[in-house]
Amino acid sequence: MKISPRLAALALCFGPICSAASAADVIRLGNLKFVHYGTIFYMKEIAPKHGLEIQETVFAKGIDMLPGLMRGEIDLAASAAEGAIEARAAGAPVYVVAGFAAGGARIVGRSDVIWKSSKDLRGKRVGVTRGGAHEMLLLAELASNGLSWSAEPGQDVQLVFLPYPKLNDALERREVDAVCHTEPQGSQAITKGFGVEITKPYRTMIGEPVRTLVMSEKLYNDRPLALRVMACFAEATKTFLEQPEIAERYIRETVFGGKLTAEDYKLAFSNARFNYEIAPVQIQALTDFMIYQRLGVVINALNRPQTAEEWVRTDLLAEAKLALGIVAPTRPAANAPTPKPK
Repeated sequence: MKISPRLAALALCFGPICSAASAADVIRLGNLKFVHYGTIFYMKEIAPKHGLEIQETVFAKGIDMLPGLMRGEIDLAASAAEGAIEARAAGAPVYVVAGFAAGGARIVGRSDVIWKSSKDLRGKRVGVTRGGAHEMLLLAELASNGLSWSAEPGQDVQLVFLPYPKLNDALERREVDAVCHTEPQGSQAITKGFGVEITKPYRTMIGEPVRTLVMSEKLYNDRPLALRVMACFAEATKTFLEQPEIAERYIRETVFGGKLTAEDYKLAFSNARFNYEIAPVQIQALTDFMIYQRLGVVINALNRPQTAEEWVRTDLLAEAKLALGIVAPTRPAANAPTPKPK
């Protein structure tokens, strides 16, 4: 059978080029344990098909990967966009190469309180994880509703900074009135009855949150290897989008060890979705908000500003999708225009 030149070229880029006798290329992955990170976890299961061995380290939040990215100890990282922005602003040699998930955030209040909108957070104590995406989302929601905030009493909202695993405990014990949470923990607060949804904080100047796949410049510049990594990511995403039963079984049984119920999973994915796409405008909107509010290490980069166009690179993703026959892009995360500071 005659093989077309195009198929031959794609086979060279994306085929399992390592023979059984050859060692797989090792990719050091930084990941986070949330439901919408499922495709990133799944990459290590199909990595051998692409001649790869993925060595995964799970972190508490995206910014915790910064030291490893700075030292060149991580080749690939799954992070909320704010973590990618802070890493790049701090000098980490990385590119954003895909947007693997969108959504995945809720502001959840005590179930014994009547909530009509985010404006009801005035006078309340609100728990959130410091340095994570949900801090940015919460602050954008408060700003959009004209509410001031501080970790000390005296402003409209008092912030209580807690690790992700402690937020639901604090809400259940009524040590805080509300939390800005990720999934599946936000859904679990609701299904267990001690929390109710106040809002999904997406109608702000930074829009719906997008989770970014971040690649080291060193890996990106090794194009044959980088293409195989992106093919692995694209195949994992395609599998979960087209076969949701595989996604649910893998996330509930493997990622969460059977401790995530079907009800929690369903509710979590009513508020999150797998994705491929990322656009510079999404990264720029969040960067502008972080600079305006003086949040994170990004403010240290003001003397050497860098636009998202300079470090959001989607050429590898486009080639990987083409090789797998993924023609139509998935819907990118929604993003409202960024208001100009007055």
